[in-house]
Amino acid sequence: MSETLPPLRDRVIEAIHTIYDPEIPIDIYELGLIYEVIVHEGNSVEVVMTLTTPNCPSAQSLPNEVKQTVAAVDGVTNAEVRITFDPPWDRSMMTEAALFSIGMF
Repeated sequence: MSETLPPLRDRVIEAIHTIYDPEIPIDIYELGLIYEVIVHEGNSVEVVMTLTTPNCPSAQSLPNEVKQTVAAVDGVTNAEVRITFDPPWDRSMMTEAALFSIGMF
């Protein structure tokens, strides 16, 4: 009996949960930095994300880490990361779990 893998999008999101913001001890998905995960034809994956501020010290490294992490997911043929600041990030984008973990809930 063979195991069936979760859909590719779910596996990509699971992988993104392993990436933490270097300044806040919360993964970037729970932090609300990931706006979209789009699986295109042929299993090319596009991640639309933001940063906490446009001049974030991790502006170079964090998107690169996301791209490398997504590209390493089994089944992904290509990974692209698109940065946007529309809408700008604010604390309301954090999940309840993220807010709770930093004592803001």
